[in-house]
Amino acid sequence: MANIGWKDILAEEMPLDMAHEIDIFEGQMELMGQGKLDEKVFAETRLRRGVYGQRYDNGQRHDGFESRELEFEEIERIKGPDTIWHAPGMQRIKVPGGGLTAEQLDVLAQVADEYSDGILHVTTRQDFQLHFVHIEDTPDMMRRLASVGITTREACGNSVRNVTCCHLAGVCQTEVFDATPYSEAFAQFLLGHDDVQDFGRKFKPAFSGCESEACGLVMMHDLGYLAQVREVDGKQQRGFKVYVGGGLGTVPHQAKVLSEFTPEEEILPEAQAVSRVFARLGEKRNRNRARIKFLVAKLGIEEFRRLVIEERKTLPHDDRWTAYLETLPHYEEKPTRPPTFLNGQVSSAGFQQWFETNVYAQRQEGYSVVTVNLPLGDLTSQQTWVLSDIARKYVGDNVRTTVEQNIVLRWVSDSDLPSLYEELNAIGLGDAGAGTVVDITACPGTDTCKLGIASSRGLAAELRTRLTAKSASLPDAIKDLKIKISGCFNSCGQHHVSDIGFFGNSRRSGNFKMPHFQVVLGGMWRENAGSYGLAVGAVPSKTVPDVVDTITSRYVEERAKGETFQEWIGRIGKKEARSLIQPYMKLPDFEQQPDYFSDWGDPRVFSLGDIGIGECAGEVVSLFSMEIATAESEAFEAQVALDENDPARADSLAYASMVKAARALVRTQFLDVGDSPDRIVEEFKTRFFDTELFFDQYAKGKFGQYLFDRHQSPNPSPDNDAAHRLIEESLLFIEATHVCESKVGGNVLIEI
Repeated sequence: MANIGWKDILAEEMPLDMAHEIDIFEGQMELMGQGKLDEKVFAETRLRRGVYGQRYDNGQRHDGFESRELEFEEIERIKGPDTIWHAPGMQRIKVPGGGLTAEQLDVLAQVADEYSDGILHVTTRQDFQLHFVHIEDTPDMMRRLASVGITTREACGNSVRNVTCCHLAGVCQTEVFDATPYSEAFAQFLLGHDDVQDFGRKFKPAFSGCESEACGLVMMHDLGYLAQVREVDGKQQRGFKVYVGGGLGTVPHQAKVLSEFTPEEEILPEAQAVSRVFARLGEKRNRNRARIKFLVAKLGIEEFRRLVIEERKTLPHDDRWTAYLETLPHYEEKPTRPPTFLNGQVSSAGFQQWFETNVYAQRQEGYSVVTVNLPLGDLTSQQTWVLSDIARKYVGDNVRTTVEQNIVLRWVSDSDLPSLYEELNAIGLGDAGAGTVVDITACPGTDTCKLGIASSRGLAAELRTRLTAKSASLPDAIKDLKIKISGCFNSCGQHHVSDIGFFGNSRRSGNFKMPHFQVVLGGMWRENAGSYGLAVGAVPSKTVPDVVDTITSRYVEERAKGETFQEWIGRIGKKEARSLIQPYMKLPDFEQQPDYFSDWGDPRVFSLGDIGIGECAGEVVSLFSMEIATAESEAFEAQVALDENDPARADSLAYASMVKAARALVRTQFLDVGDSPDRIVEEFKTRFFDTELFFDQYAKGKFGQYLFDRHQSPNPSPDNDAAHRLIEESLLFIEATHVCESKVGGNVLIEI
């Protein structure tokens, strides 16, 4: 898609810092296209902007080629080896705590319609994902999102991922207090923070307002916060019970208690201390052992806690730690309409079923939360446009996404519920069953993920169809069960914390591969993902609906009064649980049942040939390489400014590029140098110039002097010639920092 000038149109609407970040990314794209930026460094750069590669096993159309049959390798051959070519990929968009405004929904609908396939996908981290997005379009798309306060920064990569928060926070009947403003402060504080740039793997935080429910899922997170109140000197004090080292993945880890009570003024510095310990001691070369859960397990929670306490003592003071507390008394959501009551209004049968499953009574009398149930987490751009208008009419900006891949409308006045239902139903968003067994969570699986083995979305769609068809006759014991599906063992579909979970794998029968799912039973969704289920065996994908029927039927027949599914599984034991699925584990020959050798929604004979390398992590590059890439982008932007006959901006950017390059070098020895140019130049001079580490046998310290001269004597009115000279000097300085780093050998590593 051609550039349509959004950079200029939206310049005044974007926050300056967000605009600058996007300019830098666009510059790095240009450098990559010119072969001037290392591909590994650019990979981490784009991941940290939320730009993923995507699986192409269905011959999807690629830019400039209309045939859907043309394979990507063939396209590369046609385009030629000297062309930098990008197939459409996936763009992840961060939504901290899931909070959205009606205007943001409008823009999300616009970018989905114009840049992707017109489908918005809600993730299990309250993000949005768009698929089939061309990387050339991402800067303009990011600018349009930034104009309404949405960022994609650090949506992927080895960074702090989207900070999740209970979608009922502030209106929940059982919460201790509203965790929303704390999660927002946390997300803002750590976004782009120096101390979260050197992680070996991703880092996922979560906030919850109450212990018994599931919305926050703090027990399965890298860092989890559970709201608490204690009495100190006769006064109520807010704080959080803090968990660390949780996580799912191949082998799930239950989070450990880092702090029984962290007062509200300490949650940000404590998180910073945790980040520094993780960055310093966490594994970086072996991606399979690089999450913080492995570090906590290796050190033990007592030693990890001690290290965090010691780290906290050494932190340089930051006013942001407590500045947000001043805003708490003024934080509130405002309903659009006054509270009212249903008062026996006549409504349809469809409304009654929807009301039973999709409506939650807020603790504020006269108001309810309505869940918009999204099959597979998807809604179209057209639905999103209408949904934004519905939100304006009934709830204003009180919209949130959920970790179960739905959307909620908060502060719905109760008497508006029937009309709201009719309007949602008219656009295909009136499905009942939210939070019940038909509301199945599934990761992208083989649809788009490079790591997908089996079709999680295809299976989820089949199960949803079958369960919905008989939902009226389902026993109450089954209606509230959770079914969650992952396309591989990485647990992106959260199968470990469901009553009945599945993750994709495969088996061989004769000369053919057959799609399978491992069956995981007895996880706990409530109590913030209180415990994990157990795997009992793998069954062919096509037998899974029958497996679900068999398991749930036995549960209904055998359960004691009030016995939960998890308790029942624990009582019958793993051996008996496996016996339930044993009849389905036998592998037929291809000639006997050829349909078993294709996956749900895909008539082709099953193959693992499309599986690629996932992009949650990959190669190892140095922290210096990441930061010097930013300096190079600034120097490139300086050249663009000069071409646009703006010497003052070119001069400023060239100087900034030298400062950033110096900072990159200094941070190989001193992480806490900060952002002050004076401090950076001083540390560079002391550590590298005065020690002659920056010198080479030809130029000696000449290139370092370029930085000192511009820093000490800025040109108040540079012309084009002066700006051109400074750009040349900045490029030489950047090259010299590369040489110095190679000679000295920085040892701060980051894995992508």
